[in-house]
Amino acid sequence: MGTWSAEPVGNDSAADFVGDLEDERGWAVVEAALTAATDAGPEIDSDVAELALAAAEVVAHGVGRPTQDDAYTASIAQFVERAGKPDEALVSLAAQAVTAAGSPDGELAELWDDAGSDDLAEWRESITRLTASLSADR
Repeated sequence: MGTWSAEPVGNDSAADFVGDLEDERGWAVVEAALTAATDAGPEIDSDVAELALAAAEVVAHGVGRPTQDDAYTASIAQFVERAGKPDEALVSLAAQAVTAAGSPDGELAELWDDAGSDDLAEWRESITRLTASLSADR
């Protein structure tokens, strides 16, 4: 896991996912990443979970409630400008995907647990913030 922070776009796969949005005009790729997570079951693979968290952060940006705002998320604004605001169904799917990605039985949670209790707590807090962002005003 090439990780530099517990933020949703805090690893190589997530940063690549956000970078790939440069050529996208709609929400289909984001929706696909979110759906993969919700379909994965409680023992979700870490790669699927990482992409789902990045996709959920993109949705959070789309509704004006990002949890991460730094150089790694700078290009999301241009994507949202092209794609428009996500609909309520996509916001709901994103919230479900965050729950799936944060499953305590999932591989990503296991990797964060192996990193140590402080790192796991930081990752869990990031999940909590993203969930709250996607649930606000619904």
